Amino acid sequence: MKSLTYASAQLLRVLPRERITRIMGRLADVAWPRPLEKAVLSAYCKAYDVALEECESPDRWTSFDHFFTRKLREGARPIDRAAWISPADGRLESPGKVTAESRYLVKGRPYRVDELVGDANEAERYVGGGACVVYLSPRDYHRVHTPAAGRLAVVRSMPGDYYPVNSIGLDHVPNLFVRNRRVALGIDTPAFGRVTVVMVAAMVVGRITVTGIDERDVPYGTREMSLDLEEGAELGMFHLGSTAVVFFEPKGFSRFVADEGPIRMGQALAEGPV
Repeated sequence: MKSLTYASAQLLRVLPRERITRIMGRLADVAWPRPLEKAVLSAYCKAYDVALEECESPDRWTSFDHFFTRKLREGARPIDRAAWISPADGRLESPGKVTAESRYLVKGRPYRVDELVGDANEAERYVGGGACVVYLSPRDYHRVHTPAAGRLAVVRSMPGDYYPVNSIGLDHVPNLFVRNRRVALGIDTPAFGRVTVVMVAAMVVGRITVTGIDERDVPYGTREMSLDLEEGAELGMFHLGSTAVVFFEPKGFSRFVADEGPIRMGQALAEGPV
């Protein structure tokens, strides 16, 4: 199996990954006929055990992207009373404190905070705080929400490569999360300081959209924002994929209350200072 994933990784190195990603994103937007919609969704939901009863279902899904970025019905994700809630559905991995060296484990490997948030000075504020990963699988709801009420203050959209966030990429691409495209969303909260949610793209992720930015895809660069959001309000969405990494300042974080494993948006994630 290792040799197979290694061979796959070598093939990915020579493929035009960004072009493939853009093409797949465009295809996902194409309006499809009703018979194709029924056939694709039936196969997809069966393969990934998608819980459509949780969704706010329209009369029909007009494209695969329309289905993939589906909304939840009202009340499908109750918001726990907690300082910090999970920003997304998925699997919680590597919850822990950010060390003095600004490194922590993601999928068993160390990554520096500055490489994810895209700014060395910004990374310093998280030393001694907390960090975790929420990995979204194909079955999951792919909208990302704010972990607490606050003001979306900054959006950093960083270019990168597009590798799959799975064993192929993780085992054979050094610093995978660094090389993948990232959109870091900094939210300032009244009581607990700033939390940054990093949306990490992967291969065949068509695009990332963010609340308050009208462009089809978030433009590269840093954008100052001033958008007030309630706890659990939508921050953005993945159009075909991927992973969220969350960073808490030490003054607003004491410990994680959720264990590694499945987690849902709105579930209690971490406590503030005691």
